[in-house]
Amino acid sequence: MTAEANPVPATSGTERAEDDLTPYGGVVADAAWRDEVLRLAEQHNAVILAHNYQLPEIQEIAHHVGDSLGLSRIAAECDADTIVFCGVHFMAETAKMLAPEKRVIIPDARAGCSLADSITAAELREWKAEHPGAVVVSYVNTTAEVKAETDICCTSSNAVEVVESIPADREVLFCPDQFLGAHVKRETGRQNMHIWAGECHVHAGINGPELADQAAANPDADLFVHPECGCATSALYLAGEGIVPEERVRILSTGGMLDAARETGARSVLVATEIGMLHQLRKAAPEIDFRAVNERASCRYMKMITPAALLRALREGADEVHVDPEVAARGRESVRRMIAIGRPGGGE
Repeated sequence: MTAEANPVPATSGTERAEDDLTPYGGVVADAAWRDEVLRLAEQHNAVILAHNYQLPEIQEIAHHVGDSLGLSRIAAECDADTIVFCGVHFMAETAKMLAPEKRVIIPDARAGCSLADSITAAELREWKAEHPGAVVVSYVNTTAEVKAETDICCTSSNAVEVVESIPADREVLFCPDQFLGAHVKRETGRQNMHIWAGECHVHAGINGPELADQAAANPDADLFVHPECGCATSALYLAGEGIVPEERVRILSTGGMLDAARETGARSVLVATEIGMLHQLRKAAPEIDFRAVNERASCRYMKMITPAALLRALREGADEVHVDPEVAARGRESVRRMIAIGRPGGGE
């Protein structure tokens, strides 16, 4: 383990400087690093949570790995005093909302999210004013302020169920992901559903032509496609045209991908989501050849949680996440309504 090199000043969430996102570096994830991280976690009664898209070395040292909502539940239910959330900023906010009495830190608060940033609370309020009486359904991949303006949150695994729970005569405002919204509209057939034009820049970049090319080159492979992906419609087209057998095409959340990996009889699987997911899939089913549809689909913000950043967080208690209590209370209600409709499965 080497000393941390030239740390850059941290900012919070969407206030980060887009031209100054150099990750914390200078630390090797060796045995000495692992021992020190675990020692500090025990010293501070801290639990380390890592999202499925994190670097493999971060996933391997975490006490729990999963999707953001599942990890936030662990944060709320565990006995730790401090939650170290290795993910992007909105995820740490959600953990703080569900566990307001605990200290929540993110190893680098500059780790934002293009999808969460694609709608603000002010924009949502303006949209609601244009559609009085509409029910707002927001993906959990949103800021605390947006959740506070939301009627019901959803995950990618239960978004259809959430929208189906709303009376048919009520308009629905779905935000912020346009691809997940299109998937829900297609599945429900709901015509009075308005969809915000937001996207995850990584998932949007996984396109239909490259999925079709990969499927043609790997005719026996299953397709695991995240509904945030720009290629989700193309995957369903391939199935509908018989180019790929329908049973081989699966539109799945990250948790759903892990369940499917353990159940599939396929020898190879093409995966359309952020490439960090491959680490957990290969651990879940090592006998299967998992390949990324787009090997460049790496989120720069997720990868800002480096070994150096995690060590810094535990040594310095940085960066602590705060959510206004009133905002947190209102946002918590939108999450609780989602859970009341039906326990969300694999999360986002």
